[in-house]
Amino acid sequence: MTNLSAPPVLRHMGVAAVGLSAVFAPSQAKAYEAPPLECLCDALPFLDTAPTWNAAAAAPDGAPENPPAASVESEIDAQRRIIAEQRALIDQQNVMLAEQRQHIVKMQGQLITQQAQIDRLSSFALAEAQLDMFRGTGMGQGIAGPALPGPGSDAVALPDAPVGEAPPPSESTAERVAAVPEGQGVLTRAGNLIFEPSFEYTRSSTNRLVFRGIELIPGIQIGLIEATDADRDTLVGTASLRYGISDRLEAEVRIPYLYRNDRIEVVQQRDEGIVRSIALREDGVGDAEFSLRYQFNRPVGQKPIFVGTLRVKSDTGKGPFEVGYDEFGVATGLATGSGFWAVQPGLNFLMPSDPAVIYGGAAYLYHIPRDVNKLVGEVLIGRVDPGDAVSANIGFGFALNPRFSFSLGYRHNYIFPTKTEIGDTHQKSNYIHVGSLNFGMSYRLTERDVLNMGFEIGVTEDAPDVSITLRMPFGGKL
Repeated sequence: MTNLSAPPVLRHMGVAAVGLSAVFAPSQAKAYEAPPLECLCDALPFLDTAPTWNAAAAAPDGAPENPPAASVESEIDAQRRIIAEQRALIDQQNVMLAEQRQHIVKMQGQLITQQAQIDRLSSFALAEAQLDMFRGTGMGQGIAGPALPGPGSDAVALPDAPVGEAPPPSESTAERVAAVPEGQGVLTRAGNLIFEPSFEYTRSSTNRLVFRGIELIPGIQIGLIEATDADRDTLVGTASLRYGISDRLEAEVRIPYLYRNDRIEVVQQRDEGIVRSIALREDGVGDAEFSLRYQFNRPVGQKPIFVGTLRVKSDTGKGPFEVGYDEFGVATGLATGSGFWAVQPGLNFLMPSDPAVIYGGAAYLYHIPRDVNKLVGEVLIGRVDPGDAVSANIGFGFALNPRFSFSLGYRHNYIFPTKTEIGDTHQKSNYIHVGSLNFGMSYRLTERDVLNMGFEIGVTEDAPDVSITLRMPFGGKL
């Protein structure tokens, strides 16, 4: 079945016809009880006039069929203004949203850049930290705590720290190397000047028996027997200045002042015994030193950091050939220096190995020989070539907490024989082994002040018995 739809003209004509019929024949409409207007409209769907007549029927009596044109136009204009205002507000909000999106994109880029910088700084933490404030710090070995209750245990393990709080930051590498021996720590930051006074006490003693002659049978000797018992106490006060030329290069100047007290007892036996006691005291400026330290690489993870050193030692102290001697060639004074210039290149390393830091290094001390040309007793001392020395050390440092750290290590020196021209002969001394155990402690008094103590205990015959060092750095950015 096909629906027929009349053209708009026919529809309007139909509406007009129905309207006229309603005007001119009302009685017939009432007589025959014509259907309501909406029903008539519904009966003529092909005219498409139902909405129009329904609206007309719904209008109250006496109301105009259509509102005035001016009122409709004013309402439309008001709606248009509202719509225009809303569109303008939407456009403004769109602009603001676009700006916020651009700002968010910019902030995301900044966050990515900052995260990359944080990652880079984390890998270079040792180089970027204020290492000069912790110069010379070290580490130690942790102590295992009590075991926690296992599964099924009735015991309840209570937390030893506030719940919900972040754990304290782990100790930095600088804090773990505060107690290592002097010269093994981290470098001074660029532009910082550090003044570090130190005091060192050394106690050494030797007991030697020398026999010059022949032994006929065991226990019967013909010749000279000489026994020597020497006790030496030395107190050294050193003023040290360090300056950070850059974050990788440091310069240092050290000027020591020595006080020495020696007691020597010599027993000689020829036909009869002779006992001589000698007490000597001396004080004065020692050999000044100048050092350069350069860090070859930056710290990356657990990889070692290598630091090259170059130390130059002068002969500003009183040398052994500048003191007086008696007619037997026995010194009547004490030396405060070696009497020779020396150069010592070396290489040190620091290797983080959480929770400790391992340190070590090796160096070669070269003494510059010179002509003494001086009479000692009745013997002319000509050219003297002091024995060079090779030294090496290794140890580790550990920070128990942000304030206290300690270190343990071992140092060994091998000293080559000294060659001396005495009259028309050339003599050569024996080689010497000097080995010592090192123990250091560091305690942070304030944020910038650190007190360091070092102990060195000799383990070979030629090494000093004990040496105690106290030092405390001061200073900061110039």
